[in-house]
Formats: sequence, C-alpha cells, structure tokens
Amino acid sequence: MIKNVFQFEAMTTPCEVVIYTSSKEIARDIAKEILIATKDLEKKYNYFDPNSLISKINKREINTLDTKTKDLLTRSQMYYNQTNGIFDITIATIKQLYTLSTLKEFEEGKSRLAPFIGCEHFSIKKEKIVFDNEFTMLDLGGVVKEFAVDEAIKILKRKKIKHAFVNFGGDLSVIGGKPNGEKFTIGIKNPINQNENIAFVELGDEALTTSANYERSYKIENKTMSHIIGKNDSKSELLSVSVISSNTVTSGVFSTSLMIEKNLKTKHKTIKITKDLKVIYENFE
Repeated sequence: MIKNVFQFEAMTTPCEVVIYTSSKEIARDIAKEILIATKDLEKKYNYFDPNSLISKINKREINTLDTKTKDLLTRSQMYYNQTNGIFDITIATIKQLYTLSTLKEFEEGKSRLAPFIGCEHFSIKKEKIVFDNEFTMLDLGGVVKEFAVDEAIKILKRKKIKHAFVNFGGDLSVIGGKPNGEKFTIGIKNPINQNENIAFVELGDEALTTSANYERSYKIENKTMSHIIGKNDSKSELLSVSVISSNTVTSGVFSTSLMIEKNLKTKHKTIKITKDLKVIYENFE
C-alpha cells in the first residue's frame, strides 16, 4: 500500500491529506475532490468576504438556507446549549469592534451590542433563518475549518479508503490508523515553545483539535485580547486545550469552549496545558 501525501493551503492555514492506497492516481483524484470541497467551504463561509453566503446572511440579503448551511447553524445552536452559551457563533456581533483604535470606543460599542449576542436571537424555520433584530451577526469561523476536515473524511470513506489522515492547521481526523495496524501518533505542542511537543496521543478513527492563546490575538491600545472571544473577555487560565472526539467539529467546539471556561463538563478526552506547563489528562481510561 502506497502512502500518498498531498498539501495545499486553505482558510489561511496549511492543509495536509495523507491517503494510503494501491494507486497514486486514485489518491490524486480523491485529494483533488477534497481540495475543491474545502475551497468551496472557504468561499461560502468567509466572514470577511462581502460576497460570501455568511456575509449576505448577516446583511439580511439572503435568508434561505441550503442543506449544509442549515446543518451548520442547527449544530451551532446545539453546541451553544451544550456549552451553556460559551460556544457562540453570534459573538460576531461584536467582532467588528476589535478593529477600533481606543478601548473607550470598544467598551461603548460592546455595551450597545451585547444585548444582541446569543443564539436565541435567530431561529431556523423550515429552510429559512429568522433573526429577531437587525444587529445579531454570525461567524462560522469557529467551526468551518473543522467542518471541512469532517467533509474530507466523508469523501475518503465514500471512496472506500481504510487508512487516511487529514490535518488542516492542527485540526485533524484519522481513518483506521496506519496499514500496519498502528495508530497515528500526534504531538501536542508546547504552548511556550512551539518547536517542541509537550505530550503525545494516539488516534484511531478519531478527531483532535487544539485551541490556544498563542495562535492569534487582537490589540487595542495597550490591551491584548485572545482571538478566542468570550462575552466577558476573561483571561484564560490555560495555555492550550486539546480535545479528542468522534468528529472534528465537536472537538473544535469543546477545545475552544474549555479555553474560555476550564471547568466546563465534557465526556470527551481532554488534554489541558496549564500556565506552569502541567499536562492534565481528563476522561482517558
């Protein structure tokens, strides 16, 4: 069985698809299909593109939902409830404020828009999305890359691939493990020194994502804020959180939510890295 490695960039991140097949041509065709599907999702849900579907929904130009968008929004509402409102795609309502130049403007804007944050401000009725105000906005950036990984896994399974590995910027999922029966070994980065790994886990037919404060941040005047935005802007007590589950979207939702609220209850395998670099394993048998 041949190991075929394909690399491309999408959603501002390096992407890698590893496919074990007996034919390079078959693997190449599958990788091309994954690339096209990923680029389609990137275009469709790009919050910053005024012509994207999500932007048109935010501008109230479109309210009819296709199957994938309805699925993503319905699942986002479900995760909002499961995380007690921590994972919230409507935090986009204040996302625009992070480009302001003064903290005074930021706080005034946040005070004005905060009442319109929350997934209770939109509903899905048949094939349409309905908002209860003009201010609530949506950003699927917290799930679309993970969703793209899961879509890639679906394509691989449709093609009867038994062994594969998909990694989009650290959001990853595997099918079956390696052909020799071994699981894939995944390194968890040291948040202080990203050139080294602080822990290792083995994956087989599972997905893993890591959320961390080192990835991106916003700065207004002298205040630096994590790209992981919560309603109260509280500073995370953890440096990173990795979650293992059956699909990448679920892992991403809970790794992000645990960065905001470390005591959130979850049944999924979790690896928390504290500020003193202590590695905490939870729900591992």
